[in-house]
Amino acid sequence: MIKIFICFFSFLLLSCLSSMEEKESSLISCNGNYNIVSKVDIKKFNLDDSSKVKKTDEEWRKILSKEQFIVTRQSGTEPPFSGDYWNNKDKGNYYCVCCDNLLFLSETKFNSGTGWPSFYAPAFEDNVKQVIDNSIGMIRNEVVCNKCDAHLGHVFEDGPLPSGLRYCINSISLKFKKE
Repeated sequence: MIKIFICFFSFLLLSCLSSMEEKESSLISCNGNYNIVSKVDIKKFNLDDSSKVKKTDEEWRKILSKEQFIVTRQSGTEPPFSGDYWNNKDKGNYYCVCCDNLLFLSETKFNSGTGWPSFYAPAFEDNVKQVIDNSIGMIRNEVVCNKCDAHLGHVFEDGPLPSGLRYCINSISLKFKKE
């Protein structure tokens, strides 16, 4: 009963937060059985089609490096232990390299030992989405930016508490802004 109340309260709070344009506030993300509370500058976009970033491959090639384009627009993967953020311990926020959408908070980052930045939750559930990926002969959950559809990485169910999830993300798909 208490979990239901907490999730309901979290849902109401998130509903209120999503109606704000820019404001500093606490945000609570409820993924069934956990809550995350963190202070961030909230600049959420509405999830309607007018706020989505849509560009042609030619337009993306003009603004992204060759490596960024391969990973974010063609679902590539950078080699493990090669990216800028796999071992980053600085406090701050991680944004989409393509559209500057807030994706992850440093408070949810952990060392998974895989060589890629790993997080147990996104900054906002609505800022990322999962897509079924069976590209290598096995079914995985691909993680993409919900604003521009950039490939970010994959999510696995072998992460730490409180969520039990491991968002395994390519460094090259992220832009870090230090607090």
